[in-house]
Amino acid sequence: MNRGSGILLHITSLPSRHAIGDLGAGARAFVDFLAKAKQSLWQVLPLNPTDGAHGNSPYSSISAFAGNALLISPELLVEDGLLRPEDIQPTRPGGARTDYRTAALEKWPLLSRAYDRFRSTGWKRSEYGRFSALNAAWLEDYALFVALKNRFDGSAWNDWPHDFRNRDENSLLDAKSMLAADIDRAKFFQFLFFAQWASLKERCGARGIRLIGDVPIYVNYDSADVWTHGHIFKLAPDGKPAFVAGVPPDYFSETGQLWGNPVYDWDALAESGYRWWIDRLAHNLGLFDFVRLDHFRGFVGYWEVSAGEKTAVNGRWVKAPADDFFGALLAEFPAFPLIAEDLGVITPDVRDVMEKHGIPGMRVLLFAFTEDNPKHPYLPRNYVKNCVAYTGTHDNNTARGWFANEALPEERHRLFSCLGREIPEEAVPRELVRLVMGSVADAAVVPMQDILGLGEDGRMNRPAVPHGNWEWRLLTDQFAPPLADSLAALTEECGRSPRKP
Repeated sequence: MNRGSGILLHITSLPSRHAIGDLGAGARAFVDFLAKAKQSLWQVLPLNPTDGAHGNSPYSSISAFAGNALLISPELLVEDGLLRPEDIQPTRPGGARTDYRTAALEKWPLLSRAYDRFRSTGWKRSEYGRFSALNAAWLEDYALFVALKNRFDGSAWNDWPHDFRNRDENSLLDAKSMLAADIDRAKFFQFLFFAQWASLKERCGARGIRLIGDVPIYVNYDSADVWTHGHIFKLAPDGKPAFVAGVPPDYFSETGQLWGNPVYDWDALAESGYRWWIDRLAHNLGLFDFVRLDHFRGFVGYWEVSAGEKTAVNGRWVKAPADDFFGALLAEFPAFPLIAEDLGVITPDVRDVMEKHGIPGMRVLLFAFTEDNPKHPYLPRNYVKNCVAYTGTHDNNTARGWFANEALPEERHRLFSCLGREIPEEAVPRELVRLVMGSVADAAVVPMQDILGLGEDGRMNRPAVPHGNWEWRLLTDQFAPPLADSLAALTEECGRSPRKP
């Protein structure tokens, strides 16, 4: 990774005419803003389908492969002739918060209308066929899963009738025939999503912007992945999770985080040569230039909690076959464009794996002031070259929100000592951005909220808080040319401007 910088901003946070950001005009405008600001990186959160039952978290999905159809741009469908301009009548103008419920009520009928026009006109039929064939390994089971889930009123797959729950071959063949139209519709929505994403990625590449994607380590129990590949998870005889994932008590929660996802059966994964994971990473490396592996330490040792526990306190660490796993990945992907989310309790064995395979980790500046330690690894003067430096992540408060509402007096004092002077609250975001941009880290990535200097109202997520997250949005007038010019000047000053070919 060459020396550069970029912005962390999820697709849902983009401006649009609708209740949710999408892959249309707002995304294109943001790419142009990044280029004008001399940024070379754009980091997004997972692109998979979300669900209101799980707080609309992009880290909680029914598929590790599928794209979120709510991110499809209706305006681009008009350009394609699949919708007419008069079809698009937003339920309400796109505002400062993402409204997932309104987005679903608005977009699903539009997508269905686009599918009907596709069926009647044969629009890009051959391209759709190629997409379906190339992605059949995950797409067929995903589309069947979605169709069955709708057929059984949204119930979890383990509550379906026995033959469907246990994937009886004849019953699935009958379902594929009976639900053929629903299956085809689900596949077509995926075709639209990935076509629009490919167009956006091409625009990024043409402007020298490289995309950083995010791959959650775990998948939902109620997902196409667990329903299809149950043998690679630790499930009880009744098909329910025997153990679930989480993390022990840490900075974010005194009782830890109980995620509830089923944990992997690493012995079963090893027997297959880690095929499911290799397929998953190959899929994501086709979408992004770099992939951040969320909760990296879970690939070395993971926190396993017996199903039924109310918190993550009574868990235990279990060793994973990290050397064998990453050796298999390196054989499959020699370039290995991975970034480790190595936050939290990181033990020497995790560092050993990262160093052995040359995987860069993360440095989060907001964590640097929690203790009086001049050798703290998150202090900019202690950064290493092979890392990605952040002011904060999607799980943190904004820089200004942290200073105003969370930082203890001694933490503020340590910040002032690091800067060499006292500064007012409104100057904190700018100074923290300057610190990470001026560091030796190969990459510096800053949440858009900190570029804008926003307070706590701009926070994206509060870990362990189930509702009200993932809703912050960028307004069109917030990334105007003057901001791009000032960011470009700082980028040049810190030696992070994109290299000319």
